[in-house]
Amino acid sequence: MVGDLHGCRRKRRHARHRQASCRHRPLRAHLATWPGLASGREVATNPDELVAEFAQAFLADHPQTRLWLVAAASGAEALTAAGWDGPCNYDNDTAKFSAVVRDWECRSGARAVAVGFSTLHLSITAPTVDERETLLVAAEHFAFCPDNVWQGSRPYTLAAYAERIAGAHRWDFWWD
Repeated sequence: MVGDLHGCRRKRRHARHRQASCRHRPLRAHLATWPGLASGREVATNPDELVAEFAQAFLADHPQTRLWLVAAASGAEALTAAGWDGPCNYDNDTAKFSAVVRDWECRSGARAVAVGFSTLHLSITAPTVDERETLLVAAEHFAFCPDNVWQGSRPYTLAAYAERIAGAHRWDFWWD
């Protein structure tokens, strides 16, 4: 896993996250009840080969990145073992995020490739294949990292976010 592990400075949550706003209403209406997890998919590509390709491409795009070796059974476990605190402005219990990534390792062939101060980059060997499944994965992403939807590309809707991740072999997360 490559990364740029820095200490986390606590920042106050932005008012737009604490207060209901017009642009968030479509998300609240859509997620009135938890839709459940997306089903697992068959992994067609070797996860270790794909993560190696992704890591090489990531390093080429980010030449200042440093390589970290972490004694852990998986990338998901490495997040906690290394003391990564990327989502600390959202929730400071890294073990929760590691558990979700571990589940994605099993269901989607996810592998942690890179981490940063407030980012996580995963390679995905079993991307979603249909609209319903993609929407379920988008709901999981929203629960995991709402900033991807709230502060991502317009429009700020779960459906639009689902379109952006449909069939993607990489998932990138950023916490403000």
